Amino acid sequence: MNIRNFVIIAHVDHGKSTLADRFLEATGTVEKRKMREQFLDMNPLERERGITIKMQPVRMLWHPSTNSEFHTNKRIRTFETDSLFADEVILNLIDTPGHVDFTYEVSRALAAVEGAILLVDATQGIQAQTLANLELARREHLEIIPVVNKIDLPSAMIRETVGELSTLLGVSEERVLLVSAKDGAGVDGLLRTVVRRVPSPSEMMEFRNIESSDGVLRALVFDSIYDAYQGVIAFVRIFSGSVRRGERLTFLAAGGSAEALEVGIFSPERREVETLSSGEIGYIATGIKEPAKVRVGDTISKNADISKHRVEPLSGYKEPTPVVFSSLYPENQDDYELLRDSLTKLKLNDSSLFFEPEKSEALGRGFRAGFLGMLHMEIVSERIGREYGLALVFSNPSVAFRVRRRGPGGSEKETVYSAIKMPDSHEIESIEEPWITGEIITPSGYVGALTTLLNDREATIVKTSSILGDRLVVAFDAPLREIIIDFYDALKSISHGFASMAYEIAGYRKADLVRLDIFVAGERKGMLSEIVPRKNCEYIARSRVSTLKDILPKALFSIALQAAVDRRVIARETIPAFRKDVTGYLYGGDRTRKMKLWQKQKKGKKKLKERGSVDITPETFLKILRKRN
Repeated sequence: MNIRNFVIIAHVDHGKSTLADRFLEATGTVEKRKMREQFLDMNPLERERGITIKMQPVRMLWHPSTNSEFHTNKRIRTFETDSLFADEVILNLIDTPGHVDFTYEVSRALAAVEGAILLVDATQGIQAQTLANLELARREHLEIIPVVNKIDLPSAMIRETVGELSTLLGVSEERVLLVSAKDGAGVDGLLRTVVRRVPSPSEMMEFRNIESSDGVLRALVFDSIYDAYQGVIAFVRIFSGSVRRGERLTFLAAGGSAEALEVGIFSPERREVETLSSGEIGYIATGIKEPAKVRVGDTISKNADISKHRVEPLSGYKEPTPVVFSSLYPENQDDYELLRDSLTKLKLNDSSLFFEPEKSEALGRGFRAGFLGMLHMEIVSERIGREYGLALVFSNPSVAFRVRRRGPGGSEKETVYSAIKMPDSHEIESIEEPWITGEIITPSGYVGALTTLLNDREATIVKTSSILGDRLVVAFDAPLREIIIDFYDALKSISHGFASMAYEIAGYRKADLVRLDIFVAGERKGMLSEIVPRKNCEYIARSRVSTLKDILPKALFSIALQAAVDRRVIARETIPAFRKDVTGYLYGGDRTRKMKLWQKQKKGKKKLKERGSVDITPETFLKILRKRN
């Protein structure tokens, strides 16, 4: 059986999903009447936003004699397009996300394949995420096929982009392929190149130090979903052996066992088959109703094989490291169990999501959750609302701080994930915060604005180098708290959309930080607390109360807005009360009648101010976050 397993990796919006559509058409995997744009983006959120959030596998059948209806173009260059095989070839493609928040999705897909199409937009050239994804593919020792996309556009810089890719990969320009994912030009040649250059699974087995001659089942779980009828459905890459329906299976890392209720492939919908064999990508329906028992990165083997052989787990991939933390509370406390169930099932499909129970005096029971970035947090919030019908309250996003707290027996270390848990300054000996190492690719004309932005975010420029043309690569270090919230939007704004960024965590450094608390009508709102640099705390405090004054609705009594550090108020604003005309219905008479009504109104407002409180709805809180950022 001839099998080629490969992925498409690229910067966001460079045409991965569109190219996958052309592959589906060229191989006849999807009928024309059923075809739609971004076919592999199954989630409605992906289609609405126009980005890929989850990787999606699909199995295609390709034959060298296949005649595609796609037109040819004299500018298209293909590589080794001679007759390759007499038999058809199974192509297992995994479409991957491009946004920096979903790099972990890409790394999991790369562990299940032998080759990668590195796609670059001819109108934009190499971008930051292009470099980041290329590095991930090189770590897995995959065969890289460089491809320039969107050559049909008038603004396409074909020669320059080919030169960039050639230099980046250290290959001749003749090995860089040209395609138009929109109209299909060059797709046939690209498929032939994939078949020729991507190693077969058996060729990579020895290189990866995986024993395959003993026939023992070794299946790597690279993703999973939950089905109400079939339980956990594990997406697997079979590295050795085979599996059939009805066989008893064991998860080597988790230690659980299950029966294979169904095995199948993605075409692209799930389709049952009799057997999944070595080299294939497919799924196994386990019937397990407890999602926590199936882990991404685990190895599946058969009970019969384990009884006869010593089976070692496959080397998976590193656990994802959440970088943004926020507390989640259901609007209605009766929905707490439903929220826990929804998070558990969501984690099955998104293993980078982290959560654990948490309790708040004001908001009741909830969960502290960790995300890979702000977009990831936003996607999780929307999915919970759409798929489970839950309204959530989020706390202010934060990063993880390492705090050394003073104590009677000496200092103690602890990790603080939310501002509300940060001790007062007099209790803290030192604070360390996470830093990142990042790269920004930008046209040289925006370097001045970029330098200003980096300085404002406490970043340090480490190195500046040039790519072909007038574009520069700016390497920098910065505190993570300054990057996660709105840095990417600010970068796109100052560069008119031309700059791109990628980053990775680079360790912890000491910092002089304090907790900024917000009081609304004398009540501290823990959701609005944040950790800020001491030197900028007064400026930030004035900005926060000013934002609140603009967003919070008026009440029948005046609302005091205060920002405090170490219980000392450093900024204040007041939202004036509604003023109802209580004398409007009077006509004529003595002025004392009006004065009595005004005094009565004044006393009523005073009572309201003493007893009243201000509730911040989830919608208002989200407005505050967006305005703040």
